[in-house]
Amino acid sequence: MPACQLDHITITAPSLVLGAAWIEDRLGVRAAPGGKHPAMGTHNLTLRLGDALYLEIIAVDPDAAPPNRARWFALDALAADAQPALSAWVARTGDIAAAAGALDTIAPPGPITPMSRGTRNWLITIAADGSPPLDGIGPALIEWEAGPHPAAGMPDLGLSLARLELFYPAPQRVVAMLDSLGMHAPVTVVQIEAGERPCLRAHIGTPAGVRIL
Repeated sequence: MPACQLDHITITAPSLVLGAAWIEDRLGVRAAPGGKHPAMGTHNLTLRLGDALYLEIIAVDPDAAPPNRARWFALDALAADAQPALSAWVARTGDIAAAAGALDTIAPPGPITPMSRGTRNWLITIAADGSPPLDGIGPALIEWEAGPHPAAGMPDLGLSLARLELFYPAPQRVVAMLDSLGMHAPVTVVQIEAGERPCLRAHIGTPAGVRIL
């Protein structure tokens, strides 16, 4: 199986207004409009981090009809007063069925689901309850329809991803997960104590220096 690549990182927020303000405060840039996801009842904003890498801010779309299933990235469980947070990441593959099979015994990614936003179409793994694998430590998998990567059309504001850290109490499991996808840099694993909450940390290069999410 060809190695997977880091595709994008996901900031969840109670609203896009709150998510955009949180990112602007931390990175000093304003995210651009992305679009709507009719099947999920969500919408997003985006920031380019590279030629084929980006950051998205995602929230429930108040103008959309509720979906007939759980929303992705555990947005249904997000409280109205929750703080925006780096909650998930997405790995790109050219064979999503094979990649999902490789993860099944380590961090089951959920069923492969067709998705769209505007003219963009892709396949993505989403658990039945909408939660990211391993509390967000495991990636969702994505396979884009043929064509330029979405990041190629985003404004270049001088941002880049230096490193994505995965904090988990059983690092061997996370390393095995990355090995199964043939994926490592810029993703690294950090051990935490049993009982500590797993989390993600992104080191973002900006024109004003490295900032951490």
